[in-house]
Amino acid sequence: MKLTKKPTLIALANLLAVGLVQAATPIQAAAPLALPEARISDQAISGDQQAYRLLQERIKKLNDGGVRVGDYYLSKAQCWLDVSYHEYTRNDRSDFPLLALQESAKIVASLETGSKPNPGDETPLVNGATRLRDDLWRSFAQLHQSPGFACAAQKVACGEVELVHAGNEYRQQGWRHANPYVQLAEDAQAAAQSAAAACPVDLPKPPPEPLPPRPRIAHERVTLDMDALFPFDKAGPTDLLPQGAAQIRELAARLKQGYVQIDTLSVTGHTDRLGSDAYNQALSEKRALAVKQFLREQGIANVISAYGKGKSEPVAACDKVAPRTALIACLQPNRRVEIELTGVKSSAQP
Repeated sequence: MKLTKKPTLIALANLLAVGLVQAATPIQAAAPLALPEARISDQAISGDQQAYRLLQERIKKLNDGGVRVGDYYLSKAQCWLDVSYHEYTRNDRSDFPLLALQESAKIVASLETGSKPNPGDETPLVNGATRLRDDLWRSFAQLHQSPGFACAAQKVACGEVELVHAGNEYRQQGWRHANPYVQLAEDAQAAAQSAAAACPVDLPKPPPEPLPPRPRIAHERVTLDMDALFPFDKAGPTDLLPQGAAQIRELAARLKQGYVQIDTLSVTGHTDRLGSDAYNQALSEKRALAVKQFLREQGIANVISAYGKGKSEPVAACDKVAPRTALIACLQPNRRVEIELTGVKSSAQP
């Protein structure tokens, strides 16, 4: 290969040490690269190695500060540094080692300052590298848009750099020298696709299911006129008057339609004060049991409790009412059946 004077890595070392390399400010070398016979001097090699060490330390410092090794930009900076050093150690006397190192330094400087956009978003064909394998370039571009890109970023970054590396070798020395780096790019592309496919992705969460309506807990009390239910001194299920049976059927139908669940249901019989305590207690109990049985026959199959309270809980006093017929009429509200229930009302019911 023809040897010409090129920018030197020795001068670059000082710039890298203080982090002055920026994407918008191309590095200007201060002295030519040593000719092959002078390149092997301890001074030249030491200066060049120092440039690489300083940039590698800055990459490490970024990682120490929390930038992931697998971060696309940090990976790309490392890969540019690696291909630069690889060609430097192979005595590549073209601009490629310096230009590749420049790309690494630009990305590192942007990460250090947090500037946007990061130069790593582009992958320039440095040193006039030939663009090889458009299919791989397209694949890497598609992976950038993949939901699993975070898991594939490192392989994508290095695959892109290796394609430039291969293009530089092809332009300088032909396919035989480019082939190993094309292979590295192919391997990186395959690994990136696998990593992206296996990457756990936080998919958009579906909207939460609407909460079911809160149960409409109800407490209801129904009072039935005992005189409409039973004839005088009667209390059996077969003694129900037609109008009384109709009232209970209507009530049962309303409960079955209006409640999806009945938790408790009690039937309590009451009498007036006429007659003995024992008589009235027994009569109230029998009539409560008769109403309970008829409700069951209408399909109200829940546990129903039945009680008799006789004349102990009057609602009308009628203390000074006479004659007896007027007193019986006045005491009519006391002769009653109270049905009390709790349950969950149907949503269709008000």
